[in-house]
Amino acid sequence: MKVWDSIVVGAGQGGLSASHFLTRRGVEHLVLDANPAPGGAWQHRWDSLTMHDVHGVADLPGEPAPARSRERANVAVPRWFADYERLHDVPVVRPVEVDAVTSEVSDEGDLLVVQGSLDGQERAWRTRTLVNATGTWTRPNWPAYPGADDFIGEQFHTATYPGRDHLRGRRVVVVGAGASAVQFIGELAPIADTLWVTRRPPVWRTEEFGPRTGLQVVTEVERRVVAGLPPTSVVGATGLMLREQEQEAARLGAYADPRPMFERLVAHGVQWADGTVEPADVVLWATGFRSAVDHLEPLGLRGPEGGIPLRRVPGNVQAATTAVRDPRVHLVGYGPSASTIGASRAARQAALEVSRQVGATPPRRSSLRTEREELAS
Repeated sequence: MKVWDSIVVGAGQGGLSASHFLTRRGVEHLVLDANPAPGGAWQHRWDSLTMHDVHGVADLPGEPAPARSRERANVAVPRWFADYERLHDVPVVRPVEVDAVTSEVSDEGDLLVVQGSLDGQERAWRTRTLVNATGTWTRPNWPAYPGADDFIGEQFHTATYPGRDHLRGRRVVVVGAGASAVQFIGELAPIADTLWVTRRPPVWRTEEFGPRTGLQVVTEVERRVVAGLPPTSVVGATGLMLREQEQEAARLGAYADPRPMFERLVAHGVQWADGTVEPADVVLWATGFRSAVDHLEPLGLRGPEGGIPLRRVPGNVQAATTAVRDPRVHLVGYGPSASTIGASRAARQAALEVSRQVGATPPRRSSLRTEREELAS
């Protein structure tokens, strides 16, 4: 029976970073990825999202990110991830859909059993530790709303957004108060008739977003996960601002007067409590995502507040990765590390904890840069 020192679930930004740091620390590990090809969630994003539109993709450890360009992000980033996997010989197996992680006691000690399917066959991998880096993309928060089945138009979520050309010339209701809603309106308002609907008033950033503001935001998210509360979005907590590509929509008045949330959908639009109906061809739900951690439920990691409490690391708000209720489990991209930069930093901390738990010995690496040089790059 093969027992791994660690198994990483997910081969996106966090998973590839975790594999890198585990390798540097001499931890024998395997990466299980649900996608049939490299690229993480980036390969599923809409065609009109370019490398110019994204907020700057953080580097993977040891390798610079692709430069900003007009190339499609769902092409450039997967290609970059694929090159990274080959260059660093990442031990990835795909496509593996992980269904559950359980615990068992054997002659090898207290092990975690990762259960899933590979090529249609049920499989199980045993490991001493687990780094979960499954992100949120597979768990879209799609509200169940009255009248949804009566609406004869189309409905999309951020995860299923078909791109601007599909919606050209149509009446689109955009639901949400976060950055995605602002970006969709910026893309659609010049070519479609948009109506912005929010459950709460949008919060606009009134000052430049600097390191101090970022630290305050991430610290608040860390406080929540350490207390066992469900994490809030790091990006959502920073407030909204308009980028260059949203200025045309602003000039058209698309952001000027968002409507409060409607009560229900009707056949040809959306209806408020007073009976007012706005016609719509499309409802676009920019309502965010939840953490994709259902496969960890058998381990009982959640606290009474509904979140997974993580162990705080003094002096590093993005390094809270270790599950309080089972320290063998480390979550990267959950809570304060749910960003491209945060995921890489959290992956380093998770690898450090794993190496301590399994007693790994780092290989000689005279030809590699030191960690200090690497982290400073």
